[in-house]
Amino acid sequence: MGQSHSKGNSGPGDSLQSYPSFSRSDTKESIRSFRGSIRSKIRSSDSPRASTSALSQADDRSDAGSVKSVGSRRDSTNLNPPAADDSAPPTDVPEPPPSPSLSSSLKRGHQDVNAMKQSGEVDLVSDAPPTGVAPPAGTPQTAGESILIKREDQMNPILDFIMKTPLNSDTSGSPGMGMGALKTIDLDDMIGRLLDAGYSTKVTKAVCLKNAEIMAICTAARELFLNQPALLELSAPVKIVGDVHGQYTDLIRLFEMCGFPPASNYLFLGDYVDRGKQSLETILLLLCYKLKFPENFFLLRGNHECANVTRVYGFYDECKRRCNIKIWKTFVDTFNCLPIAAIVAGKIFCVHGGLSPSLSHMDDIRGIARPTDVPDYGLLNDLLWSDPADMEEDWEPNERGVSYCFNKKVIMNFLQRHDFDLVCRAHMVVEDGYEFYQDRILVTVFSAPNYCGEFDNWGAIMSVSGELLCSFELLKPLDSTALKNHIKKGRKERNSMLNSPPAIVSAQSY
Repeated sequence: MGQSHSKGNSGPGDSLQSYPSFSRSDTKESIRSFRGSIRSKIRSSDSPRASTSALSQADDRSDAGSVKSVGSRRDSTNLNPPAADDSAPPTDVPEPPPSPSLSSSLKRGHQDVNAMKQSGEVDLVSDAPPTGVAPPAGTPQTAGESILIKREDQMNPILDFIMKTPLNSDTSGSPGMGMGALKTIDLDDMIGRLLDAGYSTKVTKAVCLKNAEIMAICTAARELFLNQPALLELSAPVKIVGDVHGQYTDLIRLFEMCGFPPASNYLFLGDYVDRGKQSLETILLLLCYKLKFPENFFLLRGNHECANVTRVYGFYDECKRRCNIKIWKTFVDTFNCLPIAAIVAGKIFCVHGGLSPSLSHMDDIRGIARPTDVPDYGLLNDLLWSDPADMEEDWEPNERGVSYCFNKKVIMNFLQRHDFDLVCRAHMVVEDGYEFYQDRILVTVFSAPNYCGEFDNWGAIMSVSGELLCSFELLKPLDSTALKNHIKKGRKERNSMLNSPPAIVSAQSY
């Protein structure tokens, strides 16, 4: 795969301290600016926005706020008592680097939402009461037509071997917790409990699912991911979601606005865990929806779906505090099986990070053997870590300290070579939740509003219609009080549905 092109010469035996992602900057975004890169979407705009920011001296808030929940006495019982840390990774882990501050481009304020709505670029804005409500458990739900395009020659060369190999014989206390065992577990009930936890507006130490249920979900999801290709080929309509980073109540707001599955088809671009207060609930709900609607709900891998990154930026600590280390290891095993990229309607290339000098053909992605950790350099590393930037050279070392930055020429050549119209990626905080690069050849989508409580950014979801018309749905940043009030409204509507006759929830055509 031409790994010699990518930056980094670390060997597999390198310590965590030498892992390149921790040496220069945070994983929030590159500090390279999109100076003047985007055509103004609003006529009165005096200059384009940048998608990046510079480093600040602020401390990292990877799990900020969750410390408070550790000592909370609201949860009298813990379904998942922590296990002994006899198998815990080494404790000599460096402190996370400082969080980047708002760049000058991010301080210019948001664009005129009304103008964007009038232009048709923005479809919905979440500054109104919830438009959709999570159906109560037991409500019949019918998935729409599959959007997964299946190739006759599609195969994973190691799938047969993997399917015959146990996940980790020493990580599960309950034997036989695979896809077959999960059939005896009520997915609807688990989804209902996860949504109840979100609508409670409380962050508790206890997780609403038992360890055995979490193990079953992860094992079944792992098998499902390996049964689907590393490069997904999807048809429209679909809603494309960027980073969510454990912001669970914002994920619920997203579904309220865009439709709870199976009302809409979804493609998530990665970075489900770390930083937010409820990474466990976030990833568990997403995995449950994946298992419930396997050909209408898709999850790609982000750079945070990796053992080394989650070890530093919050998810490991959350698993250790709320479950145990074995649960974290099981999630890592599942992350190692996630698909890498997707092509929507043959025209939109979707990936978490960006392009790679090692990528010459789509078969290069299809040939990535899973399960796999993220290497220090090479194709997979670049797809999860690289960033677009304004610069003269085609490729330059990324100021994150990992992978590359690439310029407009690289993107144009890539689109022409593969007959694509657009690259859709995540991986960067952007002011309005979405941001175009250059002549709208690439778009960054970021779906965690008020990111980490440090940024005043909106969250965005890109909606691709059946006619391949792209529009955006925006999540307004809310402070903690406004967020609780919003969720309470949704909870009241959801509770009212419990007293109403059940209705069949089916897929929408949009």
